Amino acid sequence: MNFPDQLRYTKDHEWIRLEGNKATVGITDFAQRELGDIVYVDIDSVGKTLDAEATFGSVEAVKTVSDLFLPLTGTIDEVNAALANKPELVNTDPYGEGWMIKMTLEDQTQVEKLLTAEAYQQLVS
Repeated sequence: MNFPDQLRYTKDHEWIRLEGNKATVGITDFAQRELGDIVYVDIDSVGKTLDAEATFGSVEAVKTVSDLFLPLTGTIDEVNAALANKPELVNTDPYGEGWMIKMTLEDQTQVEKLLTAEAYQQLVS
């Protein structure tokens, strides 16, 4: 499995790529493998400001539906429009083309509560 060092992770299997107070969020390689083939991504929270760990959408696989949890408090600016027609991007490229949302962080100090790649790898091993 892949655990990019430049990302931070949550115990709920989301990853976050930080660029100043902007962030890109998706689900981890581990999560997509556990879920299986992703058939639908439902995120209707654009423009909403949500607290860390709030549900911002869901992902539907062949056999299950799983909620998506926001890693940090902030406002959701954008949803990956490509997932509407190609939800399988989450399976084939979870850290690239399969990203879920882009957001503006409210409090960057929350980043310290997230897991490093090494800590996340230990969690799922």
